[in-house]
Amino acid sequence: MTNLAIYASGSGSNAANLIRYFKKHRKINVKVILCNNPDAFVVERAKRLEVPCVVFPSEEVEETMDVLKEYEIDYIILAGFLLKIPKKIIEAYRGRIINIHPALIPSQYGGKGMYGMRVHNAVIEAGEKESGITIHLVDEIYDHGENIFQVRCPVNSDDTAKDLADRIHCMEQMYFPRVIERYVNSKKSGK
Repeated sequence: MTNLAIYASGSGSNAANLIRYFKKHRKINVKVILCNNPDAFVVERAKRLEVPCVVFPSEEVEETMDVLKEYEIDYIILAGFLLKIPKKIIEAYRGRIINIHPALIPSQYGGKGMYGMRVHNAVIEAGEKESGITIHLVDEIYDHGENIFQVRCPVNSDDTAKDLADRIHCMEQMYFPRVIERYVNSKKSGK
């Protein structure tokens, strides 16, 4: 069994989607949620979906390495996690930390502080004709690692940032679990 840990900071809709997707999977399992925000709704979602959730102070991200070892984690998934992953964890899990970003990086709106509605507002304000999602590996720089999947959608002339956010969120829900599954399975088969 391949064990996943999900890091999340907010509502946890992508985390919950991943938990449900892998609930009865024969090869991949969401073992634990790690959250730096005790008030985040992801904590409640984890409880409802019966997945352990470890809440930690934001300044102690590096110490979560102990949790990863305890749960025998093979891959780390970032699902709305707003802190930078420390170098120690990146080095231990290089090529095995996957993030989702709600835009087309590297060309659009990545980097520190670019998350959620900030990204969608930037896309709308810039008059972009398309946006999308990017699923990428994590390295030492925000939103910089190798892209493993990208899908685009149009930005309509009358879209609000919320309209775009809703469209992007549907894409995240559809693609994120499948891309993780494909990536993990490709690594197990040596591709």
